[in-house]
Amino acid sequence: METSFDTQVQELYKKAEIIITDYYKAKRDNDYFEAKRKDDNSKAKPQHGHSKITIPQEFKDEFFSLVDKVNLSLMEDKDNFYGYFLLQMSREIRFDISSPTAVNFKRAKYVIYFNPIIFLNLNLKQMESTIKHEILHILSMHLIRAKEFKGNYSTLAINLAMNLVVNTYLDHLPPFSVTLEWVNLYYDLKLLPFKPFEYYVEEIQTALDLLEADETTEDERDASEVDDSKNEETDDNPDDANDDVNVATEYDPEKAHDLWEESSDIDQKTLQEFTEKFIDNAQKGSIPGYLAGMISSLRSSKGELPWNLYLKRLMGSVESNKKKTITRRNRRQPDRLDLRGQLRSHKAKIVVALDISGSISDQEFNQALKEVLDIVKNYNHEITIIECDSEIRRVYNVKSVKDVKERINIRGGTRFTPVFEYANDHKINLLVYFTDGKGEEKLLTVPRGYKTLWVISGRGDKLSLKEPHGAVKKLKNIEIKDDALEMSDVKRDGYSMNDQERMHI
Repeated sequence: METSFDTQVQELYKKAEIIITDYYKAKRDNDYFEAKRKDDNSKAKPQHGHSKITIPQEFKDEFFSLVDKVNLSLMEDKDNFYGYFLLQMSREIRFDISSPTAVNFKRAKYVIYFNPIIFLNLNLKQMESTIKHEILHILSMHLIRAKEFKGNYSTLAINLAMNLVVNTYLDHLPPFSVTLEWVNLYYDLKLLPFKPFEYYVEEIQTALDLLEADETTEDERDASEVDDSKNEETDDNPDDANDDVNVATEYDPEKAHDLWEESSDIDQKTLQEFTEKFIDNAQKGSIPGYLAGMISSLRSSKGELPWNLYLKRLMGSVESNKKKTITRRNRRQPDRLDLRGQLRSHKAKIVVALDISGSISDQEFNQALKEVLDIVKNYNHEITIIECDSEIRRVYNVKSVKDVKERINIRGGTRFTPVFEYANDHKINLLVYFTDGKGEEKLLTVPRGYKTLWVISGRGDKLSLKEPHGAVKKLKNIEIKDDALEMSDVKRDGYSMNDQERMHI
């Protein structure tokens, strides 16, 4: 008689517990003999080597037989794309991952990992959702995008934001899952659904900074850096992942994506090509609209970070200081309503240069400037507009798109150097230069102490400078979206094609 699914789950969980118990016993014995060897001056038994989790082949076979049943259920569902995608993935068991499932890319294949202790505590539908969760991370190119934000944002903020993006599309989530409701409640936020990853990570990071503002001392930060360096040094052999492991028995969002760091060293373009092959083999019929949107965005991406996202990344490197806010209480003395809380902010003197001799239209520029203002709104900032051709024609400050003046009707030649002379004299933090790219080949004045971002207009070709002294990006039409989510936009299966995340790689 065939064992029922629930019974198989229970039996496997008991066997997993025995495997962990045996591991800890072997580890204690190993530690004992090593200590005795030192006490007896090498007269005791030699050290047995690293303690290692021994996973019997029988357990592996039974466990992956259960995974096959979960996959069969996926393939019978309307979202059978996930089932066919999973069929192409390698499978491994890891007791040290702090989530039921995890993924990375190794040896030309995506690998999905299972922690039996956490995974076997879920029901069938929840198991399906954890697998879908990992595949959505892949389709969203999160394994690559996480690296783009590392350094400017904390691991926890990045992980929470990415999980919010993918979990929004899933039903039957495990009880510990990161959801919009949980994040809003726990961090006292008002995040909206179906928004881009960049929106979530910025808002969550601000909340995290507020929580830590008055509690983290410089000494604690130094100690944290030392601990991090020690942790990095312990993984001498990442391929032998079960040596001296720390068994994870519960979900930890901050560590949930640690395995991404163990992915093979592969460039973004190649990874995208492999992903598209997986997608092609998984598409056996119709797929939900949100999946179609993700796949379409992935295929159209050339693996280059768009200018607006690159600007967001640059903003993270601008010198920062704390600003007061009346919207949150002081964390050290929450009952003192007269004390204001603190938010992370970046004091940024930003110059936006507009080449009025070029082919960029008023509509293009106003739309792009709106995007600039939206990006910097969470920072202390001061924006100065410079209209220029072969020389600077006008300089004025703006706080909103309404402050943008009608462009001067002068069409001279183009020289970039005058703007850089101005920027150097005024000690700015960031220069964003909108141009068609046609100017001198060499700057007579090079930038000093600030970042430069060149944005070539939609009809422009390339930048004439042989050495741009900054990143060069292409301007594309930016869709101006209403942040309001109307119920008429939300489909029955829980997503809105009007509000779903735009895929910026």
